[in-house]
Amino acid sequence: MTAHPPPPPGPPSDPPDQPDQPDQPDRPDRPSSSGSGSGPARPGPAVTDRLLAALAGILAGYGGLAVAALVAVLVRPEAGPVPAVGDAVVDRTPAAVKDWAIRTFGESDKAALETGILVMLALLAAGLGLLALRRRAAALTGVALLGALGALAAVTRPDSTSAADALPSLLGAATAAAVLYVLATRLTRPRPAVTTTAARSDRRGFLLAGAGVAVGATAATLAARGLGSTRSEHAAASRAALRLPRPASPAPAVPPGARLPVEGISSFVTPNKDFYRVDTALVVPRLDADTWRLRIHGTGVPEERSFTLPELMRREVVERDITLACVSNEVGGSLVGNARWLGVRLADLLRACGVRPPSEGGRADQLVARSVDGMTIGTPVEDVMDGRDALLAFGMNGEPLPFAHGFPVRMVVPGLYGYVSACKWLASLELTTFAAYDAYWVPRGWSARAPVKTQSRIDTPRPFARLTAGPRPVAVAGVAWAQHRGVSRVEVRVDDGPWQEAELGAEDSRDTWRQWVFRWPATPGRHVLTVRATDGAGAVQTGRRADVMPDGATGWHSVEVTVDAD
Repeated sequence: MTAHPPPPPGPPSDPPDQPDQPDQPDRPDRPSSSGSGSGPARPGPAVTDRLLAALAGILAGYGGLAVAALVAVLVRPEAGPVPAVGDAVVDRTPAAVKDWAIRTFGESDKAALETGILVMLALLAAGLGLLALRRRAAALTGVALLGALGALAAVTRPDSTSAADALPSLLGAATAAAVLYVLATRLTRPRPAVTTTAARSDRRGFLLAGAGVAVGATAATLAARGLGSTRSEHAAASRAALRLPRPASPAPAVPPGARLPVEGISSFVTPNKDFYRVDTALVVPRLDADTWRLRIHGTGVPEERSFTLPELMRREVVERDITLACVSNEVGGSLVGNARWLGVRLADLLRACGVRPPSEGGRADQLVARSVDGMTIGTPVEDVMDGRDALLAFGMNGEPLPFAHGFPVRMVVPGLYGYVSACKWLASLELTTFAAYDAYWVPRGWSARAPVKTQSRIDTPRPFARLTAGPRPVAVAGVAWAQHRGVSRVEVRVDDGPWQEAELGAEDSRDTWRQWVFRWPATPGRHVLTVRATDGAGAVQTGRRADVMPDGATGWHSVEVTVDAD
């Protein structure tokens, strides 16, 4: 036999079989086969990294908002991204949604809106953090777009007068982008593939950096609050130092019979802390009375005038009890209150500036009041100059106006809903026409003119109350109002029975509400109690139900109660 030499060495055509290897733990730095496709697929981030990425986005947002808040204190508090975007949302929200918010949240509607904006920003920030794991440039572009949106909202506010209003949002976005870049870099930096300890050290570094961001953002937030408090303290000091003048024309004493001794009925005078507040200001303006000015100008004003608060107070000061009502008040609602106001007659001030009403040949039929926050409210000139006690008020229930109710000066016009008369934080009065200018609420579906409609409300018993039949009648009581016409009669109906006249409290003036009470000999069973009022002109409150839009709700208020046998 011939021996064959071994084949020459060379690369084998197939690799030799390998022994089974133990399972290897998944590591972000090790690629794995996708099971299909032409080549290996890049692995997705670990769950922990995704959570940390979302946290990175939230920390970036927190840092950006903190810097924005600090800059806004130096520029204008209203220029901050949250107030600016919030106001933009309010301005563009359909009227029906606004009414729903007022009904649902009451005076907490602004807090609910701010909370909603912050939650939305947190979700967006978390999403941008996740995006930064794969597409860092796209995530940073998203941050820049959010900053641009906040800047646009700030500079397009009605009260914005400077491009500097864009600075809080732009600098806040720059801060957020820098933080996101740094934190995302720590999460996506290539890691040594030696031990899992190396991976842990990267995450530890991320957490240390994130903690530093949180501390810095908290410090910036506290600094913003401190600076804001200093500015606010100046305004508060000016209010505390303000001494209200004695009225040359004091309000008549409230008749003794105006306050009925019925438990559960609304107080005849609404305390300041309980007086309703409905406006669009997310940040309550806190103005310094020493620097406040009122500008009066426009059609029919021969020469523009400006007044300081001391100049107003040196004029004839009057004091009047006047009930205000919000057009968003539903039948039986609580957006109405009665207070004692101190101020000067608006008609006298306008005449001193050369203004005449249309009935006397004046060219302007609309008075547009502008607030420092940009709100505009249009009031018929004829109404404020027809002899009613339309006031520029600086006092409320014996003290300077609270900040939430318009300090240092606001308008109060009896007989008109607040959205066409009761401008707070007053900055200017412009004489114009309804044909030439639509105030804030008119393009949003509300009527340009809105006299208060006759309304009545049952305060007690409360809806679905359980009562007990007995020898003493049940006091059914509440308030009724028809400002500038007065209330002449209130009637109550039990179930579908006849209307029965209630006892009226004494009338303070035709510009205030009246308390009433009906002594009901209650019988066991379930009953529906309904109330209606008649105004001073003899017109009976309509029972036809209508929504608050476009010029106030109508209908009778009813409550259902259950009466148990004694």
